[in-house]
Amino acid sequence: MNAADVRHILDTIGAMFPDARCELNHENAFELTIAVLLSAQCTDATVNKVTADLFQKYKTPEDYISVPLEELEQDIRKIGLFRSKAKHIQNLCHILLERYGGEVPREHERLVELPGVGRKTANVVVSNAFDVPAIAVDTHVERVSKRLGLAGWNDSVLEVEKKLMKRVPRDEWTLTHHRLIFFGRYHCKAQNPKCEVCPLLDVCREGKKRMKTPQNRKNKKNAAKQDNP
Repeated sequence: MNAADVRHILDTIGAMFPDARCELNHENAFELTIAVLLSAQCTDATVNKVTADLFQKYKTPEDYISVPLEELEQDIRKIGLFRSKAKHIQNLCHILLERYGGEVPREHERLVELPGVGRKTANVVVSNAFDVPAIAVDTHVERVSKRLGLAGWNDSVLEVEKKLMKRVPRDEWTLTHHRLIFFGRYHCKAQNPKCEVCPLLDVCREGKKRMKTPQNRKNKKNAAKQDNP
């Protein structure tokens, strides 16, 4: 993919989602770290419902470790994998108190050493809480990047991240991360992407394949009629 195609993609998704942002509700780096940890294999909407009460009850690392593990499990039981996540949260809080004075470290290499915090979570935290440019590759970013040819079909998550970092200007990493998520969450969905009205169909490998089917050709014609009655 050449630089012009990349620019076309970035400008198009930017026009579609100019206000893309982190949709996990939080007020500080600590809350964001907890929210992203909880979001693994779970929707942001569900996490926000749980953290609405969770962040009222627990304000500091001390609060999370002052209750029995079973109580924390019950507080987040609507979240997938809630038992393991509750354990990660308490272990993480112990480390924050023992090593970092109760504060979330700003360094990526230190963040990934925390329980339940992988590379994606660390990238989200450093970029949103500390304004360090980063691209976190979640399921939406990975899917969209591969469909649009920004990464290869068989690339690992890390390979997708590295290719995006190479192709996207560094000062646009964080914003591009959010816009790719919005594009994948609200437009280029896993099961029913809106190929028939997609302004990036010209560079989308998946879209071109899908639009070759009779049903999708019909959908495209119907969409065109709606746009031009």
